[in-house]
Parts: sequence; C-alpha cells; structure tokens
Amino acid sequence: MVKTRLSAGEARRAGLAGQGIGGPRTGGTTRAMTGAVARMGVLQIDSVNVFARSHYMPLFSRIGAYDRGALDQLLMGRARDPRYVEYVAHEATFLPINDWPLWQFRRDGNRQRYAAEGTWVHENSRVIDSVRAELRDRGPLKPSEIESVARRADRGPWWDWDHAKQALEMMWRFGDVAVARRDGFERVYGLAEQVVPAPLLDQQVSREAAALELVRRASRAYGVSTIADLNDYYRLRSQSLVRAAVDQLVEEGELLPVEVDGWHTTAGRPVPAWLHRDARIPRRVSGATLLTPFDPVVWFRDRAHRMFDFHYRIEIYVPPQKRQYGYYSLPVVVGDRVAARIDLKADRAASTLRVQSAWWEDHAGAQDAELVAAELRRAAEWQGLSDITVSRWGNAADHLAGALAAPRHEHPNA
Repeated sequence: MVKTRLSAGEARRAGLAGQGIGGPRTGGTTRAMTGAVARMGVLQIDSVNVFARSHYMPLFSRIGAYDRGALDQLLMGRARDPRYVEYVAHEATFLPINDWPLWQFRRDGNRQRYAAEGTWVHENSRVIDSVRAELRDRGPLKPSEIESVARRADRGPWWDWDHAKQALEMMWRFGDVAVARRDGFERVYGLAEQVVPAPLLDQQVSREAAALELVRRASRAYGVSTIADLNDYYRLRSQSLVRAAVDQLVEEGELLPVEVDGWHTTAGRPVPAWLHRDARIPRRVSGATLLTPFDPVVWFRDRAHRMFDFHYRIEIYVPPQKRQYGYYSLPVVVGDRVAARIDLKADRAASTLRVQSAWWEDHAGAQDAELVAAELRRAAEWQGLSDITVSRWGNAADHLAGALAAPRHEHPNA
C-alpha cells in the first residue's frame, strides 16, 4: 500500500534512515567509508578543529569508530586514480570525482558571476595567467609555493589572502584548477587536466540534466523532503528548476507525494512533500548519535526546525559572554529526535574529552543521559582520549557527569 500521509515521527525516522543514522555502526572499512559518503553524496569541509574537523564527524555518526588516517588517504591522498575531488557542492565539500561533469553549470555560473568586468578576476587577469603558467610548468603547488606572484601589500581585513591564493580560489570555482591533494590540511592545487581524468573533463551535462540527477540524489538521501529541502541540499538556488525535476521524478514513479503531520505553512496549509520510493521508515531508532553542525541531518536549519523542532545557531562568532549554548555545540540525536546539544573540546595534551556545556532540548532530559554518555565514551575512544570531564554549564551537565561518573571542571567562560 502506497503511503500518502506520514506522521511526524515517521518523517523523522525516514529522514534519519535515509542518512544512515541509527543503523548498526560496524566500523571503518574502506567499503563502509565509501558507502557512507555515497549515501550522503558529499562531505562538507570546515576548518574548526576543537573536537574533530567537520568532515570526520559524519562517518563516525554512521559507521562508528574508524581510522581518520585511512579517510585522509581516501579523500586527500590522491593516488593515480583518485576517487574524490573538492568542489562547492553545498559549501566546500569532498565529492566523488566521477561527479565532476555534474557541476559544469555551477562552474559556468561562478565564472559569469566572478569574472565579469570590474571584478577582482577581471582586474587581475595577468595574475591568473601567471599562476596558470606556473602550475603548467611546475605541476600542483600550494599557494605559498607560487613564485611568480608577489604578496599583496594591502592585505584584506578578513581573509588576508595574497594574490596567488585569491587567484587559485577563483580558478578553483571556475574549474580551471582542482585540488590535487592536501598537505596536512593545506590545499595543493593543480590545473584541472592534471587532476581530473580526461573523459570526465570532456563530458558535457546540461544544467537541467544535472539538476534532475542532483534532486534525485537529495530526495534519496533525505527520505522525505520538500522543495526547499531539495533546493538546499546541493544549493541549487532555483525553485523552478527543482520543481521541474520533482515533477519528472513523480511522473517516473521515483517520488511519491505525501502530507506530513505538522508540516504546515504559516497560513496553516500543508507543506507539499515527497517520499522517495526506496525510503525506509523504521519502526524505531535506537541509541544516541553525535552530529557535526554541518551534517546533512541538520545543515538546513529550516528543515531541522520543521523535522525536529530544533532551533540551531553556531555561536563561534558570538562574543563569549553572549553565548547561549557554547562555542561549537554539537547536536545529539537520541532515538528519532534531537535531544541535546553538547559543546566538546578534545584536550589532547591531557588526553581528555572536555564537555564544555551540555543542554537538553525541551522533550528530553535525565532519562536520556545514559545513552548520551555511552556516545560520549565512544567519541572519546575514537579520538584516542582516555578521560572525560564535564563542566557545570548547562541543564544536562549534572545528568551527564553522573552517568559518566566523570570529574568536573570549570567552564573557561565562568
């Protein structure tokens, strides 16, 4: 029987199952890692490393503990036959290199946007030509290794990039260069033809065909979704393009129109939604799962609110005295709900995971403490940390300290 209506709980469970959350976490084989990335489609990159860099977290959330060095080699080591490349497929992300042709429409759009008359690119064409020539002659290079371009005299107020790095960033957005590998976490850029196999460079995919494929993937990854959800997953920024793709997928039987209890507009009308034909709706989701703020489960804040009644804001740039939850609080799923947010710090010198703050959501509480404590133990072990301490900040802090039998520390902002 085809479902035409979902309860809010069924929608949450379908969404989590689509992302691979709540299933067995069997560990970090190469097959498990590539399978998790394939299910999500992309891994968003973020440089904040207080607990773990963002691209490491989604795999831990889905497959459990794994060797981060093995993932580094898979994503960034770049063997002769690379599996992944970096591009703006949500924000900056790792994505399968075979997807290179799907992003021609974005590369073309970036060139139109950033290379028009009067832009930095237009005014610095000689810089870009010099960088291109040096990459052609010397092969892939880090920005600091570019010798033909002098450093800027007027450093910018925010990014502080020199001419070479700005040129490389623009050329990367245009697809003229690609990230050949990373040295530590620093990008090493090469000309696209030095990184991407020629058959992929030559393959042409129209904007409409790319959008159809990307909406298909997003709908599978989300389980149940709205136009806004599908528009955001790969930042397509065109509701009409997404709607046309949805209409075709409905006609082909891949997407099924549904109503979801509680998904309403501000005027009280049901929000149109679609269930992917392969979506699983588990009877229940067990255990607790720690997420990065850039996990697809929560990266679209409107969906996180609609799906989980979860209002989320990263407070990195909020002055310490004005933070409500902490510097970099991580959502925690318990069952099929976001039950808590926890600010974690890996104190590697002391081999200690520091719970800087811990907060329950309105529907959660002490009854969830043991499950969350078990997830924190798994996280500490994965990071190679032998101890856990808990601060006194947050309405979940005492519960977690008790469940962990953990010593306390004073929050640095106390």
